[in-house]
Amino acid sequence: MLNITTDRSVQTVILTYEVTPATFLDVLEKLTAAYHVFISKQPGFIASAIHVNDARTRVASYSQWNSREDFQVVLRTTEMRETNRELGELSKSFLPVMYEVAEVFSNDI
Repeated sequence: MLNITTDRSVQTVILTYEVTPATFLDVLEKLTAAYHVFISKQPGFIASAIHVNDARTRVASYSQWNSREDFQVVLRTTEMRETNRELGELSKSFLPVMYEVAEVFSNDI
C-alpha cells in the first residue's frame, strides 16, 4: 500500500504520459499489465498507483521503491526497456522523474 512520507529512504518515481484519446486505453492497459506482470514483482518495489485525467490525454504513474538503485536496475532490464519503448511509441511524450517527498498533508480522519 502506498504510504506517502518524508522518509528519505524511499525513492518516489512519477511518470507522466501525454497521450491522445485514441491511444489512451492502449497506454493504460500496457502500463497496468506491466505493473501486474513484471514491475510489482521486482526487488525493491513497494507500491504504485496509476492516475488518469478526465480528458483522456494524460496518464500518470506514481511508484515507490526502496532505493534509487532498485528502480534503476529495473529500468535496465530487457522487459522494462521493451515496455518503455512500446509506451513511448503509443505516447506523444513521457517523462519519468525521481522525487523526494518534501511535505505531507492529511486531515487525519
